[in-house]
Amino acid sequence: MTKLSFDHLESLFRETFPNTKNPTSVWAPGRVNLLGEHTDYNDGYVFPMAIDAGIAMVGALNNTSTVNLYSADYEAKTSFSLDNITATERLKWTNYLRGVCHQFLKAGFELRGMDIVLQGNVPQGAGLSSSAALEVATALLIDKLHGYNVNRVELVKIAQRAENEFVGVASGIMDQFASMMGKADRALFLDCRSLEYELIRTPFEEQGYAVVVINSGVKRGLVSSEYNTRRLQCEEAVKLLQAALPTIAALRDVTIEHLPLVNALPPVLAQRARHVVTENHRVLKAITALEQGDLKEFGLLLNASHHSLQHDFEVSCSELDLLAELAQNFPGTLGSRMTGAGFGGCTVSLVPQASLPLFKKQILEKYKRETMIEPEIYVFKASPGAHIKTRVLPQS
Repeated sequence: MTKLSFDHLESLFRETFPNTKNPTSVWAPGRVNLLGEHTDYNDGYVFPMAIDAGIAMVGALNNTSTVNLYSADYEAKTSFSLDNITATERLKWTNYLRGVCHQFLKAGFELRGMDIVLQGNVPQGAGLSSSAALEVATALLIDKLHGYNVNRVELVKIAQRAENEFVGVASGIMDQFASMMGKADRALFLDCRSLEYELIRTPFEEQGYAVVVINSGVKRGLVSSEYNTRRLQCEEAVKLLQAALPTIAALRDVTIEHLPLVNALPPVLAQRARHVVTENHRVLKAITALEQGDLKEFGLLLNASHHSLQHDFEVSCSELDLLAELAQNFPGTLGSRMTGAGFGGCTVSLVPQASLPLFKKQILEKYKRETMIEPEIYVFKASPGAHIKTRVLPQS
């Protein structure tokens, strides 16, 4: 994974935009969702962790109405006017920045032109929210440069609306929230309905365990269509359940005690609803387990989540199932599951730190032998959320 350096990026900024002075540097991390999959758009609970990989951005006002961008990753320079912000097919990564600018303007803020240099090291297409990190970094930079002092939760909402309304991805708010609000040695317990959140201590390292994320190498090609289908199925399940539970507004309001009603739904709808109901319950149990320092219970909940995503929500794939199985069968591993929207992407596992070299070797060999794909294996720590440059960047 590429190591990022503010010193390097600030030097690159001076080279790229020699006439622009006094740049500000910001950082926003990606995230891995530990538990709570496909619960966010059902008004439920999620439990993501900001990771020590993300987007670094250096920018300054340029006294024009034009935003000039340079990506160190793509070695690409481009511009757009704040007077007419439209999406582009040519450099799609710029749409996330364009979208955030568009949402600031739509909210009534006056923006001035900016020069921006950026670089990231979140694996793209792996379900680790490189897009949310980009949106959050942009929102934080705009806020700082213009001196608006917008509440951080409102910045999260601006970033999410950029993805929903401008980029056109109907994501929940979890990714942007985790990127903005993360904290070292903590994971984020978020109520997606109220946006109330709590930072929960993660005793992984002190108990000798590491959070290991494995990229299956499978592109998440079915996500868009199947994601929308799952949302519609969840909404349909709610409509049918309202006959017996008239006060419910979302699957979040359906509890474990209501599972007999859920199981009586048409088979596919029963599966979808059952996953969401049990997944919300798993998140709540996971919080209790961590507060009690019970990592064994936490690991069992990871395994149960994967089984539910595989069989009830049907968003896994053979490669993710293989990775989860290999990890679960490795001695000492407490739990493993697919993470993210599914149909490819990553798994997350809780693995003994002392066994990491052997774990990596065995997973790589066995997975490659079965799939002919070489997986990417990362060890992440719970890390600080988005911030203005006050400390060195995380070095993964």
